[in-house]
Amino acid sequence: MSNHDRDARDRRSSRLARLFLLIGGVLLVLTLLSFWLGSILAQKQSTPQASALDPALVPLVTGTEPIPEIFTRAGCSACHTIPGIPGAEGRVGPKLVLGSTGPLRLGDPAYRGQAKTVHEYVIESILSPGAYMVPGFPAQAMPRWYGQKLSAGALEKMAAYLESLADEQQPDNR
Repeated sequence: MSNHDRDARDRRSSRLARLFLLIGGVLLVLTLLSFWLGSILAQKQSTPQASALDPALVPLVTGTEPIPEIFTRAGCSACHTIPGIPGAEGRVGPKLVLGSTGPLRLGDPAYRGQAKTVHEYVIESILSPGAYMVPGFPAQAMPRWYGQKLSAGALEKMAAYLESLADEQQPDNR
């Protein structure tokens, strides 16, 4: 075999080796990219949503905490707008201005609870959320296990705070 034939064969082998390396590199990059994207998608799918509060993730609220901390730790701010509570701008449940809306709800013919005062209504709404469904909001969105996570002191503080809130701009918001 002549030197010219060997050089041509070496050049072909060299090109073929580079082609295999290039294809292998592309496949490696695509494989790594697919694993990376898969992990991002799995992470997004496993992120808990506000409407799916897990009772195990909500700590017991004792009532010794400041008012904003009580609402935040209890998870209320994820679903409700609560004036004066930082970050409480939820839209799943009604705005909590019960100084205005509480009397309207108690007087609504659809109300089936036992409360006689707005204070009692607030506590009842937390412990038995099905006693009254505010029109325009999803039924059974409020977790039923709050009674296990809020002390009597926390309930009293929450009720006192919420019944003190009034919203003059929406007097008919039930």
